[in-house]
Formats: sequence, C-alpha cells, structure tokens
Amino acid sequence: MKAKNLILLTVIIVSITACNRKNNGNTDNTVIVNIQKLEKLSTSKNLSVSGNIEGNKTIRLGFLVAGKINYIAAEEGQTVKSGQLLASLDPESYEIAKDMADANLNQTQDEYNRLSRMYESKSISESDYVKITNSLKAADAQQRLQNKNLKDTKLYMPLNGVLLKRNAEVGEIINSGMPLFVVSDIYTVKINASVPESELHYLQIGNQAEVYVSSLASKFEGKVTEIGSAADATTRTFSVKIELKNPRLLLKPGMTAEIQIPTNQTEQSLTNPKW
Repeated sequence: MKAKNLILLTVIIVSITACNRKNNGNTDNTVIVNIQKLEKLSTSKNLSVSGNIEGNKTIRLGFLVAGKINYIAAEEGQTVKSGQLLASLDPESYEIAKDMADANLNQTQDEYNRLSRMYESKSISESDYVKITNSLKAADAQQRLQNKNLKDTKLYMPLNGVLLKRNAEVGEIINSGMPLFVVSDIYTVKINASVPESELHYLQIGNQAEVYVSSLASKFEGKVTEIGSAADATTRTFSVKIELKNPRLLLKPGMTAEIQIPTNQTEQSLTNPKW
C-alpha cells in the first residue's frame, strides 16, 4: 500500500432512534449524527490469470532400431536422471551382425594389405587396387554401422526429469522410430496463461508473479518469461508463460494454477481508518 491522503469528504452515518414513550402526551424522537473523515487509499493493481503447468522441456523417446524390449527402468511418474539407462532391446541379433562386420573388415583389411604390396611392385593393375580400396571402405562403413546399431539397442535419458508416459512393456516387439516414452524436465516448470488484449500493456518480461496451486494449497514465486506477439484469432487473448523453480518436484504437468501479477498501475479507493 502506498501513502494515504486525507480527502475532504464526509460521510454521514445516521442512526435514528424512535422513542415512543409518553411524557405528558409528547413523543421524543432523537437523531444521532456521527461525522467522520475518510481517507484516500492507493493500492497496487494486480493482473489475475489462470493456467496449466507444463514441464520446462518435454521429449518423446524411442529406439532408432527395431527389436524386442528386454528392460525398462522406470514406471510413469518416477524421476530419472540424465545419462540413466531407460530401456534396452535384446541385443543378440545386433551382436551377431557386428561380429560378422568385424570379421569382414579384418578379412578385407588383410586382402588390402596384400594387394597394396602387389600394386607397389606393379603386379596388379590400378583398377584392381581401386577395387580393393573401395571394398575396404565399404567394410569399414558396414562395421561402424553395425557397431552403432548395437549401441542403439540401449536408450538413455537425455535430461533430468520425470517419466510422464510409458507406451511399451518388456517383451514387446517394436519398430524403429516408435515414440515409446515421454519424459519432461520439471525441475523448472512453466505455466501457460492467456491474457486479454486490453490488459496486455500491464505486462513485461521479468514481472514477478505469485502462483497459487489449489491442489497443493500452496503458493509459489515465479516470473514472466514469455509474452506472445500475436493474439489468438478466436479468443483475442495473448499467450503468456510464467516460469517457476521446482526443486522438490511438487509441481506436476497438468496442474492448474491461479496467478497474481503485480503491475505498475494503482487503484484508488476510500476507507475509514477506524473500520
């Protein structure tokens, strides 16, 4: 609250007491008048909005190769750390393919070494030398591909966060590229809110915000980090994002929140200091 200024305004509070008593045949009506001065009160104007909580960063994960799932590390709602093994596929067929690629590369390397010496002594033609050189490159590429495929049978967490959704079970055979898991960084969360066009001028990046989450019966501190540059064509509102730190992971995606954002505007009202 800002400083109070006396205003030259009086309010008359009238209490009328009617005493219907007979005194020599006369009725005594008494009127009591109480005159008080009101004060002018300036208060900061808050912008009130509501919105839904979402993770700071949400990612859909899947395997780059097909196969049979043999391990899943977490259930929905559990926290997972960056670099943690989230799931894996049965690697047997990929191990066999890698062993075959290793053997082919070794054999091709030996053949390349032998023909290189012959080429230096001009015992083979240049075309034969180019052919074995290309074969060696192909064998090397195949070996690297099979090695990568084997590594891709393991799926690691790319961030610290929570497993929001799990669309797979151990024993299930999946194709490459299928979105199997949804993970989200909720150590920092954001609230998506909509602000009417008429109130947008009250906001700016960096505004502090007080956030109340009814499901937790708790208040949190946040700040405005994004303000939309274009209005929604249907609602004529602008998207605003409020960011909050969430170290204890109390705030979950999907929760609703009520937000109070102080502005640099004030509202005037009258008050009786004795009330």
